[in-house]
Amino acid sequence: MKDTLTKGLTKTSRFGIDEHRTISFIGDDCGVYATPYLLYDIEVVSRNLINEHLDEGEDSVGTHADISHMAATPSGMWADIKVTITEVKGRKVDLEFECKDAIDAIAKGTHSRFIVDKNKAAEQIKSKMRRAAGDTKNDCTSHCS
Repeated sequence: MKDTLTKGLTKTSRFGIDEHRTISFIGDDCGVYATPYLLYDIEVVSRNLINEHLDEGEDSVGTHADISHMAATPSGMWADIKVTITEVKGRKVDLEFECKDAIDAIAKGTHSRFIVDKNKAAEQIKSKMRRAAGDTKNDCTSHCS
């Protein structure tokens, strides 16, 4: 991690709200930006900001999010997501975000990420996969209805 990763850094990205990012609970002609896709986009902007200040072999992973999704953004509109680093404490990075479309503030909240060594993280994931493959208690076909 470079010493340029500091409190106060910001990044804003614009996302077109296409059909893929929407949910149509109210009707097919009323698709709106779905909260899970909004959160995904917030993670992308946050990761992109942090990764500009990481060393080779490092990346960041999300560890917490607190989101208030306050207004609907219809399919076909755009949304701007602005993230701001509020604290860097060791490998933990806290951010605030605000999101708006052409009409409304649509979301706000906080997000935390942790900087990892990609090789170590990959080995931990592979180890867990190996453990899960050998654990018949996690095999739902044997005991789930």
